[in-house]
Order: sequence, then structure tokens, then C-alpha cells
Amino acid sequence: MIIADDQAIVREGLALVLGFDDEIDIVFQARNGQEVIDYLQNNNCDIVLMDIKMPVMNGVDATKIIHQNYSDVKILILTTFNDYEYIFQALKNGANGYLLKDTDGKELITDIKKVQNNESIIGSQISNSLVAGIQNNDQQDMITSLTSRELEIARAIANGKSNKEISTILFLSEGTVKNYVTNIFEKLQLSNRTEVALFMKKYD
Repeated sequence: MIIADDQAIVREGLALVLGFDDEIDIVFQARNGQEVIDYLQNNNCDIVLMDIKMPVMNGVDATKIIHQNYSDVKILILTTFNDYEYIFQALKNGANGYLLKDTDGKELITDIKKVQNNESIIGSQISNSLVAGIQNNDQQDMITSLTSRELEIARAIANGKSNKEISTILFLSEGTVKNYVTNIFEKLQLSNRTEVALFMKKYD
């Protein structure tokens, strides 16, 4: 794991907390996003625990570059900034999770392992902030642009259903479901299933 934060005391504190777990190995501590990218050019890493606001290169921009060039690397954003724009942009850039720095140490370790197992982690406060941002961004027109079938599939996505499960429930081919999902992403201006799930919370 890489810890990326511009404050040494934060990096060292996180390393101390995470060091209590034998399954977590911290291979590098970076002061900014560029140092993370430089490290990944010649070294392997499973997860990056990334701050948002850092000099040289911030966490949002670094997330985009890492996601595009090192797709196997998971990115968990950890920050004090409970702000809709940061949250939404980090998710769109490929972050696998987003937590606030006041997260309990044990919970942080648990969430890191969930991300390692390909789960998406969105803290409850973060989720509330994102939903509030969506509500304030005049997206009612977007939801009404969905057809009844698209809305049905969007709700199924929000309930954690895979394309295969949706195809079985709605008696559709997986290819047809995939096409519907693509249309949903375009109409809602979203890029992944986590964002769709959070968006749909407003309407459930």
C-alpha cells in the first residue's frame, strides 16, 4: 500500500495505525500525487490511500492518471473535505472508495480490505453529501429523461444487482441490459454503477 498525504504527521500516523494489521504492507509514503505516479512507474502496489488536496499534483488528478495507466491499482480517497464536487470528481476519475479522515482506525482497516476485494467504499457522511449535491444540481430533468425500463434497471443497479441478475429478473439478454446501462450512464451523466446507486437514493 502507498500512503499519499502532504502532511508528514498524517502519513506517519496512518502508517502507525495500519501497521498493526499483519495483512497490510506499506511500501511507500508520498507527499503528493506525482510522487505516487513516479513510484508506480517502476514498482508494484495494490492500493493507494490518497489525500485530495496536495501540492504539485492533487488526489483527484492523480486518481485519473493512475486509473488510466495502472488499472489494477485500487484507490481509496481519505480526506477532510466533505465536499460534493471533490467526491463526485474522484469517483468519476476511478476512485474505488472515499472516506473522511475522522474514520475510526479499525473501520479504515476493514474498508481497505474491502477495496482490496473489489468492493466500493462510500462512507455514510460522504454518501449524504453526494446525494445532497445531486439534489442541488438540478438533476430532476435527468431522471425524467429515463424510460420506464431504464428507470427499472437503474433501481436494480441501486439494489446491487449485476447485469446478469437484471437480465434474469427482467427476461432480457445481458447484451440488452448492457445497452440500457450505457444509456443510463449517458442520460444521468454518470460513469459507473456506484454513482448510479448514489443518484437513485434520492428517488427510492
